[in-house]
Amino acid sequence: MSVPAELKYTAEHEWLDLDGDTATVGITAFAADALGDVVYLDLPAAGSTVAAGQPCGEIESTKSVSELYAPVDGEVVEVNAKVTDDPGLLNTDPFGEGWLFRMKVTGAGDLLDAAAYLARTGGA
Repeated sequence: MSVPAELKYTAEHEWLDLDGDTATVGITAFAADALGDVVYLDLPAAGSTVAAGQPCGEIESTKSVSELYAPVDGEVVEVNAKVTDDPGLLNTDPFGEGWLFRMKVTGAGDLLDAAAYLARTGGA
């Protein structure tokens, strides 16, 4: 399983790429694989405020509907139109074209480094 070392992770399988006070958010390859084929996304709108650990959207797959959790506190500044138009990008490129949204970070969440995330997932 791919777990890029430069990213931060949550126990709920979101990843976070910090660049100053801006972060790009997505779900991990582990989560995408567990979900199966993703068919629909309900993402937070640009301008909305999200709180670390709280639901901020939904991911619907052929298997189930799962909540998306905000990894940190902040304001959503951009939503990835490519992934809303083609939710399958979450399955094919979860750490690249399949990113979900960008946000201005205002508060920290409970984040893990790659090693700690791998340990939680059993190194799958």
